Amino acid sequence: MAEITREKFKVVGKNISSMESISRPNIGYWQDAWRRIRKNKVAFFSLCLIGLYIILAIFAPILSHYTHYTQNVNEMNQSFSASHWFGTDSLGRDLWVRAWMGARVSLTIGFTASIINGIIGSLVGGISGYYGGKVDLLIQRIVDVLYGIPSMIITLLLMVVLGNGVHCLIIAMICVGWIGSCRTVRGEVLKLRESDFVAAAKIMGVKDIVIIVKHILPNVMGLIITSVTMAIPNAIFQEAFLSYIGLGISPPDCSWGVLAKEGIQMLRVYPYQVFVPAFMICTTMLALNLLGDGLRDAFDPKLRGTE
Repeated sequence: MAEITREKFKVVGKNISSMESISRPNIGYWQDAWRRIRKNKVAFFSLCLIGLYIILAIFAPILSHYTHYTQNVNEMNQSFSASHWFGTDSLGRDLWVRAWMGARVSLTIGFTASIINGIIGSLVGGISGYYGGKVDLLIQRIVDVLYGIPSMIITLLLMVVLGNGVHCLIIAMICVGWIGSCRTVRGEVLKLRESDFVAAAKIMGVKDIVIIVKHILPNVMGLIITSVTMAIPNAIFQEAFLSYIGLGISPPDCSWGVLAKEGIQMLRVYPYQVFVPAFMICTTMLALNLLGDGLRDAFDPKLRGTE
């Protein structure tokens, strides 16, 4: 009898321990996503790096003694020093200030264009996938026509027409940049609209807007966030390329593309002048891509409850 009793206690103890192991705190969708981001060391470090770049882009030019256009002929082409942390360029301008002013412009263009493209693409793709029929046919034919033309060619033509400047760059990127997120969201919504939970919501008389916001949107949030995050480095690279060929930001204003264009002329003599913007562009694009991977996993509802 004693052995049977001990066996029962062991079984009960195992059941209790297993129940404790599978129990999890009652947290919301966004709290759970934030918890996953913090546990992903690579994604969290990338998020911190992007945040550091944004903070320095905002405050570094304000707190500096120099401006991004101040020239000093007595301090031309100086290397790294205590007075000029990133050195100076061929006109004696402080590269520390110019690098973070360029970060301000490049990050503003990248984030603004990508977010607007994500919103437009998600809205158009969601409508196309959810309603289907003639609406889907019309929207997809327009998307196919635009998708058949290289986006860079359209952007170049628009920049020639609109001229240089931050606002012109953003408008040119928005005209065709939403196509990718539109097709991605449409494909996922086409699958989700046939799901049981969507059918049950329709039977219960739930409005379409409520179904999209409360049932479909959380399931495609990972794709939307990832698409926007992945689009930011592409927008930054496009800005750098357009500024490099003279169709983006015009001097004396600066961006990472302008700094790379000016630094490449001194590559053989003063290579640090091109290494600084190149390093910032590379680290920003790498961090955003790694962060996009982490956000995709964090916002994926299928992964909830697996840990």
